[in-house]
Amino acid sequence: MRFIDETTLEVIAGDGGNGFVHWRREKFAPRGGPDGGDGGNGGAVIFVSDNSLNTLLEFSYMPRMSAEAGERGGENQCTGKNGQDLICKVPVGCQFFYQEKLIADLSVEGARWVAARGGKGGKGNMFFKSSTNQSPDYAQPGQPGESFPFKLVLKSVADVGLVGFPNVGKSTLISVISEAKPKIADYEFTTLTPNLGVVKVGDGRFVVADIPGLIPDAHLGKGLGIRFLKHIERTRGVAFVIDLFREEGGESFLEKGKFQYEALEKELHSFSEGLGELPRVVVLTKSDLGLDNENTSEIREYFQGLRLKSCLFSSITKSGEEELKLLLQQVGKPIV
Repeated sequence: MRFIDETTLEVIAGDGGNGFVHWRREKFAPRGGPDGGDGGNGGAVIFVSDNSLNTLLEFSYMPRMSAEAGERGGENQCTGKNGQDLICKVPVGCQFFYQEKLIADLSVEGARWVAARGGKGGKGNMFFKSSTNQSPDYAQPGQPGESFPFKLVLKSVADVGLVGFPNVGKSTLISVISEAKPKIADYEFTTLTPNLGVVKVGDGRFVVADIPGLIPDAHLGKGLGIRFLKHIERTRGVAFVIDLFREEGGESFLEKGKFQYEALEKELHSFSEGLGELPRVVVLTKSDLGLDNENTSEIREYFQGLRLKSCLFSSITKSGEEELKLLLQQVGKPIV
């Protein structure tokens, strides 16, 4: 399924049914009078958030969504049938913007929002009968339903966001510590959509989001980063995933780690002040490729000087898995 996290949509509620003009016609009631019924109310357009969805793809194919109109009134004071509400399911984390202003944010499972209200049905001529108006020959038209053009934006909801350069091992990491099954391959931008995984620690659990790889100047539109930086805004904390593997004679662990960390920090701060203020930890991946506490002591001391906790982890051997889970739990409030 193609991942779509932004789209536009016009929602149109149903119009109210017209009131009815009718006269009672019976053999033994020569002065039967008016008996036209009221029109039915139009249906509303309602959005409900659902955890089983993770894309706005369906709405990109249907730019207009309309609820049912109410039926007109009938004879013998019969009220027209109300129009049926149109209930649309959207992913948890879906935001609605109208004229660039955020007006709804469905950030929890089962959240319900009436986006457009249906029009009220018009009154039939029976309604207007009075002691001074015995024979009203008019009825009220139904009111039009509300109509709005919205911009829909999906932001993944997670406790911890994994950020890092392409191919540092984020997808493999999340597949090891959770039940998520992201696409994994040895080329840039394997992850084309944010992947969510639920991590269990003791009696608690928390949600981790694997954000597609960032590169320098991602906030300016380079690579895929600018499309997905907004997904990190939903998280309570950030884990910098840093790959220290180096070729023989290449840059030192300290140089490589500092470059990645500083580049990632720059992208987060450049995109949003809020991202720059999120709690963060550091995960040094691929420890099975010659990394240990001794030869990484310098880079870990560097992070310690920044008051950042760090750990070594290998997705292949699963070395450091429990330490990693506890570290991630500290920056993301667990769901008990």
